[in-house]
Amino acid sequence: MKAAFVFPGQGAQYTGMGKSLREASPAAAAVFARADAIRPGTSEQCFTGSLEELTVTKNTQPCMFTVEMAAAAALEEAGIVPAAVAGFSLGEISALTLAGMVPFEEGFRLVCSRGAFMQEASDAVDSSMAAVLKLTDEQVQALAAKYEHVYPVNYNCPGQVSCAGLRDELTAFCADVKAAGGRAVPLKVAGAFHSPFMAPAAEKLAALLETCTLQEPRMDLYSDCTGTVYAPDYKELISRQVCNPVRWQTIVENMAAAGIDTFIEVGPGKTLCGLIKKTLPEARTFAAGEMDGVRAAAEEM
Repeated sequence: MKAAFVFPGQGAQYTGMGKSLREASPAAAAVFARADAIRPGTSEQCFTGSLEELTVTKNTQPCMFTVEMAAAAALEEAGIVPAAVAGFSLGEISALTLAGMVPFEEGFRLVCSRGAFMQEASDAVDSSMAAVLKLTDEQVQALAAKYEHVYPVNYNCPGQVSCAGLRDELTAFCADVKAAGGRAVPLKVAGAFHSPFMAPAAEKLAALLETCTLQEPRMDLYSDCTGTVYAPDYKELISRQVCNPVRWQTIVENMAAAGIDTFIEVGPGKTLCGLIKKTLPEARTFAAGEMDGVRAAAEEM
């Protein structure tokens, strides 16, 4: 058995996320304490913040990061150590932190800044995102090409591509999706992430990364931009990820080719488990965003 930790992105957040981790795992509780020392009130926002509050990007990212790192700490406390890691969008910051590229405090500050930069870029335009189901990648690309400001941005699994764009154009695009026999599902996010609209955020993140010292990952770390194991130019991949598509299906396929047969979703929800099962029906998956999921993974492994 060869396991990977995979960290979810925005849209998976919910009120109360991570509370069971803090209550049952000393290692997870220590993570929440470290986050609160840098950004006071982070734990309370995770546990009692409304969904509306948690969906604001500058809140979502530090809260999700904290819960993800707490879940990873609880899993490692239970004796589960991954052979590889990857993260979907903001989850990639959790993945690279767990891989030892930056210490927790620097990873947390990085994700707080990333969230603020993306919030600023989102506030500059009226934009949104939708997941397109039941169409091929090529069909989605052809429909999006009819619009100046609609972009396929997340290649999630066979038959599912998320698109981002200006809200009015995205509404018309979703009607085209329905007419073509597909289905468009609005996402719980507050901007056109991974699209050219995020270029200002990517530039600010690149400037911030110049002040950081990145270490070599201590395990295989996969890039959203390329779908492959991180290449040496780490800072470029981290900043470019903000305004480029997420190649999630490619990551999952490449992990499987490298011998990964078990995927543990480390953080809120079980969205990634579903995407992985659609890509690799034979894979074992565990959702370990709360303590019951951590215990289930530990018992099985």
